[in-house]
Amino acid sequence: MHQRLSAEQLATGSILIALAVMGLKAAAWMMTGSVALLSDAMESLVNIGGAVMAWFAVRYAQRPPDAGHPYGHHKAEYFSAVAEGTMIVIAALVIVHEAVNALSRPAAAEWGAAGMVVNAVAMGVNLAWARMLLQAGRRLHSPALSAGGRHLMSDVWTSAGVLAGLVLALATGWAVLDPLLAILVAINILREGWLVIAASVNGLMDTAAPEGERARIEEIIHTTANGAMQVHGLKTRRAGRALFVEFHMVVDGAMSVRAAHDICDRVEAALTASIPDAQPVIHVEPEHKLEPAGIRPR
Repeated sequence: MHQRLSAEQLATGSILIALAVMGLKAAAWMMTGSVALLSDAMESLVNIGGAVMAWFAVRYAQRPPDAGHPYGHHKAEYFSAVAEGTMIVIAALVIVHEAVNALSRPAAAEWGAAGMVVNAVAMGVNLAWARMLLQAGRRLHSPALSAGGRHLMSDVWTSAGVLAGLVLALATGWAVLDPLLAILVAINILREGWLVIAASVNGLMDTAAPEGERARIEEIIHTTANGAMQVHGLKTRRAGRALFVEFHMVVDGAMSVRAAHDICDRVEAALTASIPDAQPVIHVEPEHKLEPAGIRPR
């Protein structure tokens, strides 16, 4: 189903899912009074903010290039992911504050199983949606959807750990396990926040295409640039969904402009057919520009 959904539709769905999960987790906390479940619910509050920002970022990133942004608006999603990572870190610090206060006055572990069942349902919803977002994020090259998916998957593991710990607290009567679990949750959330921020900042720094994608680009050039003498200086950079590909193509100095342009058209068509979001830029040069390490077309 998700393969038919656009990035904007998935972002809208994330808001609705986050609201539903937040409601379930808040209900679970009110039914139990557990600090660990409160921390789990607070992370869902961050999910709502992140989903709203992702929705705006995805819509903005789809705007076509204009005079002020001739290369498009693709990087808007990275800013959304950085903001979500920052919110994750803030939520973790608030959880630590609540947990440390609870350590000095641990309540008896007297909550029933109903609240934990409700939290388990919320965890199942998060798991299903996280997997959908991660797959769609890879397919659409969407930093915002990928960040949301990673955050939700972290939330799933957090919920699983909290539920397992609360079952242990009930079985042993050790109420101190509740705030201790909340602190462990906060540490995990801090780690996830750091990973989201680091990945997004890395994207803002114009990272190159992965090795596998670069190898595919080189193979396409190798097989379609026949008529050229060499291709060299290949550079790639990923900006959200867009992949910018730039290289120099060396041709016979006596070749006509039309013939050289035909080769460029053929290579560009093959690249965009294989990588729909590729935006190639080819610099044509005369034969005295040959480089020892260049790609030789077949």
